[in-house]
Amino acid sequence: MQSVLTDFDTRVEEVNKYFHFLEQLSTGKTKLAVLEDSGEHRIKPIDAELERTLKANGYLLLYNLVESTMRNAILAIFDELKSREISFNSVRIEIKNIVLDNLKKHLTNDFHSQITDISIDIIKAEFNRIKLFSGNVNRDQITTIARKYGFSPSTDYTRTKHGKNLDTVLKNRNYLAHGNESFANVGRDVTIGDIVQIKNEVVEYLRQILINIENYLDNQEYLHSDNRST
Repeated sequence: MQSVLTDFDTRVEEVNKYFHFLEQLSTGKTKLAVLEDSGEHRIKPIDAELERTLKANGYLLLYNLVESTMRNAILAIFDELKSREISFNSVRIEIKNIVLDNLKKHLTNDFHSQITDISIDIIKAEFNRIKLFSGNVNRDQITTIARKYGFSPSTDYTRTKHGKNLDTVLKNRNYLAHGNESFANVGRDVTIGDIVQIKNEVVEYLRQILINIENYLDNQEYLHSDNRST
């Protein structure tokens, strides 16, 4: 799980740099310097349409952070089960259902030849990283996943709005990814201050969800209650 948290911090730093650039734009501290044929630099203001495009691009960066974070977190749960060689018989019923569903979808012809202890080996069956999420991660899906695996979806509403802004991020990401709206149109009705606030709440929401998953792993809540250490 530590590698997931480290990767998250790295990606957040990348996102923060971009949004800091947007904030600098809004205060006029960042300008374009155009190199003229004469060799001199001319300061050129960033026009409104380019600013809208840059704001809209922020939604793509945020969605990339959301999906990569959740994918890595779910894989970390199964990495924990594999590294500890947790038996299928000892996990909670929700995890059993997930494992069986994964096995059914991704069973290969040579799987039987790899089995030495079926109760452990079926948990080690690889998940398809691409299909863990299908480009539609929002608050409702994260809440559903939390209940499905058994970790807490609760966060501090005053700092996260319980992930409400993930719906805005997903909606605008889909508009852009599928070409339904131009970047300029998506960025038209949001101020730089607004999108920075969205970023702050999304990042904090994801951070608190990761902490919940870390606690879930530390407390071995993936196990059936009868098999947990007291």
